[in-house]
Amino acid sequence: MKIEHVGLWVQDLEAMKKFYETYLEGIAGELYYNQKTNFKSYFLTFPEGDTRLELMNKPELADRSEEAFGYAHLAYQVADKNEVEALHQRLVQAGYKHVNGPRTTGDGYYEAVIEDPEGNLIEITA
Repeated sequence: MKIEHVGLWVQDLEAMKKFYETYLEGIAGELYYNQKTNFKSYFLTFPEGDTRLELMNKPELADRSEEAFGYAHLAYQVADKNEVEALHQRLVQAGYKHVNGPRTTGDGYYEAVIEDPEGNLIEITA
């Protein structure tokens, strides 16, 4: 198992993308836009390593306090859908809070989300 990506809520998606590209050698993929939820994101890769950074934005979050921005989730990649389901079930049976899934997301991930003991979101993805 490895950390597949880290999600970061941002206020200015384009400015943050430019920062990571300009100063930290990030290479942004295509803009993902879910018209139904008004969610936009970029995945950035980096020359040394395979863990990605997801910069995420929803305009309605601007009405919240600044606490709505920053760390969103850690995504752990497993081999396949069966492992997503098995680990999700194991965690829920152990008493960890189910958030959503298992499901296929609009950008093609098969994932389930639980909360860790302090309420941080953990995505299990294939």
